Amino acid sequence: MDLFEKCRSFTRADETKAAGLYPYFHAIEENEGPVVTIEGRKVIMAGSNNYLGLTAHPDVKEAAIKAVEKYGTGCSGSRYLTGTLDLHVELEARLSKFFGKEDCLLFSTGYQTAQGVIPSLVQRGEYVVTDKDNHACIVAGNLIAAGAASYAGAKPNEAVVRYKHNDMKHLEAMISRLPLEAGKIIVSDGVFSTSGEIVDLPNMVRVARKYNARILIDDAHSVGVIGKGGRGTASHYGLENETDMTMGTFSKTFASLGGFVVGDRAVINYLKHTAPALIFSASPTPASVASAIAALGILEREPERIDRLMKNARKMRSGLKQMGYRVNEHDSAVVPVIIGDTEKVLIMWKYLFEGGVFVNAFIRPGVPPGMEMLRTSYMATHEDEHLDKILDVFATVGRKVGVLS
Repeated sequence: MDLFEKCRSFTRADETKAAGLYPYFHAIEENEGPVVTIEGRKVIMAGSNNYLGLTAHPDVKEAAIKAVEKYGTGCSGSRYLTGTLDLHVELEARLSKFFGKEDCLLFSTGYQTAQGVIPSLVQRGEYVVTDKDNHACIVAGNLIAAGAASYAGAKPNEAVVRYKHNDMKHLEAMISRLPLEAGKIIVSDGVFSTSGEIVDLPNMVRVARKYNARILIDDAHSVGVIGKGGRGTASHYGLENETDMTMGTFSKTFASLGGFVVGDRAVINYLKHTAPALIFSASPTPASVASAIAALGILEREPERIDRLMKNARKMRSGLKQMGYRVNEHDSAVVPVIIGDTEKVLIMWKYLFEGGVFVNAFIRPGVPPGMEMLRTSYMATHEDEHLDKILDVFATVGRKVGVLS
């Protein structure tokens, strides 16, 4: 069979487009933060990860412009060779201080960060113990680690152990089967990107201590959202010293593009010299790094933005629930509205968009059967008028589709 036959047979996207229900790849023509222009119409953005609303902040935009003027548009090399700027070093120092860790390493994207950290640390005879609902970047890192272990002579997938979602009893049951003396790292999202749920870090720490394991938390959806001054999951629980490593992204709170990991200096130094995802990738661009530095500065100076963000998210969670929608209770900026039916999700997405509200449609296989949802997320820069309109449109659409009575 021709390798490309599967591509020609893939018709689902075209069929959804023909029905006018396709919710993906809609080009944003102008971005003002809480309001964007798509297909010539102004819509309220209720699906962005721009949690503090900094992508449109004048200081962030000015920092990017000045960086391009000083350094050009790119680094034309990897960090390992010609791609390190003083901007990279500055941001690493700022982030390590912000998180209270010894050192930091930048990656070109948040997605690459897990692929740089996990396979570099987990080798033959060692284990990554991972939540089954972790983000795709962690899954990719796990697959690379498993493949490398298999290549080195281990059994297929021997290096990767999965446990039930946020279930610390099952985590303990799985990790207890592994050799106590073997190197192990437990990896989890801090705030899970689909549900908005916060990991049970206190019980994870208890298990890690008991079974000689390290902990890596992905705080992509946590930084700028939870914890003291937006310092993420470990800070949220007061477990900064017990959380060995934190990784994250610049594409959300930090209004840019790139990724990072913070931890002990010896670990960061090891990753710097062994992680293929770092060594063989072009380094983050000057504009991206300068934007992230500016955003970090705003986060440090204006922690009240976090209060506004959480106030907005709590208002929406409460309002949608009072209407009769099934809404997860987790206290984060991600507020999923669970519909449980793919067709209804797509129809509701269309009506919401036509009503001036943009949300994210999550359908199978991205979510399990029965968990099809409209995932909403909020910004510090949403005003009450934006939030009230989102609620009004959800009420109208819910009744129209028959989800609400």
